[in-house]
Amino acid sequence: MRFAALLTTWAMAAAAIAQPYPSKPLKIVVGYPPGGSGDFLTRLAADELQKELGVAVIVENKPGAGSNIANDYVARAPNDGYTVLNAGHMEINRALYKSLTYDPDKDFAAVSRIATGPTLVCVNNDLPVHDLKELIAYAKANPGKLFHASAGFGSAPHLASVLFESVAGIKFTHVQFKGGGPATQSLLAGDTQVNFATAPTVMGFIRAGRVRALAVSSRDSSPSIPGIPGAEKAGLPGYDFTFWFGLFVPSGTPPAAIQKLHAAMAKGLAKPDVRDKIALQGMDSTPSASPAAFQAEINTETPYWAKLVRESGAKVE
Repeated sequence: MRFAALLTTWAMAAAAIAQPYPSKPLKIVVGYPPGGSGDFLTRLAADELQKELGVAVIVENKPGAGSNIANDYVARAPNDGYTVLNAGHMEINRALYKSLTYDPDKDFAAVSRIATGPTLVCVNNDLPVHDLKELIAYAKANPGKLFHASAGFGSAPHLASVLFESVAGIKFTHVQFKGGGPATQSLLAGDTQVNFATAPTVMGFIRAGRVRALAVSSRDSSPSIPGIPGAEKAGLPGYDFTFWFGLFVPSGTPPAAIQKLHAAMAKGLAKPDVRDKIALQGMDSTPSASPAAFQAEINTETPYWAKLVRESGAKVE
């Protein structure tokens, strides 16, 4: 009896191991609420992975603490390939926060970058400025009176704004929100006057004339955001900021599962209609050549992000 029970248990375990991956629904976790670039790219990735892998892919928003809640959740998830994280470079949070409940280097395995893009420097329509030179002049003439709607500590809009402050020699009063959507609503309501926003959050409002875009945060204009100048042309040479989002899984996830996720994501991002969807949101599809290549890119960029956070003065207050 005992031997038979053990044999049955072994057979069930062997059958589970033999099951092809994936054999059940996947979950992609993102540390921001609906309405911003992180959420948009997560839902796009989920849709493409679902098509390519043949299983349901569920999106779970876990906003808060500059994406630390989501990062910690995935770091502690089973490393079986069924829980995926969509996030930016985690060196940002390590540089911003005194302590983390996860290790960005040891707790995650890279899968692929999804997309890259600049933020947009936007102002409320009632603010009497029309380019970066006028915004800087207004900020200097009205110290403490420009309120910046931030998408949360460590988010791309937060870092884009503090780098802008550092280069321009000005200071905004920052108001932190749990994502780009709530931050943009604050700008529309006039509760804040300035917003460094990811394109998916504001492009509809810009096209409708409800928000004024002064520039993109990259030095040069972006082909994906026509009609809006780069920072150099708009009046602030030396200002250059872009961000990205990419997929990660818990460390120890089987290499075969990581490779399958990467191949599915790369195939989805190669589709012209998917690239067009990303471009319409002001970003560029930038899949990594391989998981190893993505990890190498992360390692190369780590000193840049650490230096940016340190020299810009960005910190969690």
